[in-house]
Amino acid sequence: MKTILVFPVIALLALAGCDRAPETTSVQNDADRIADALEQKADNLTAMADATTNADTAALLEGVVDNLEDRADNVRDAAEDNGSRP
Repeated sequence: MKTILVFPVIALLALAGCDRAPETTSVQNDADRIADALEQKADNLTAMADATTNADTAALLEGVVDNLEDRADNVRDAAEDNGSRP
């Protein structure tokens, strides 16, 4: 049953991407890769903050994590804005 549902979903996703220019898709893919890398770095820093026994260091790392996550969101938002322009 799952196989039957997968094919229509794949077809709809393919059609949804047809209205975008290849450059737009490329920009959005690049932005996703950059944002994913930033989020991975944030995850690594979160693990470091959880492992440290120094409260000041943990707080500093959490601040950096928040900044990285905000930047990842900004990258994705900028790519979406780029894709929505005529």
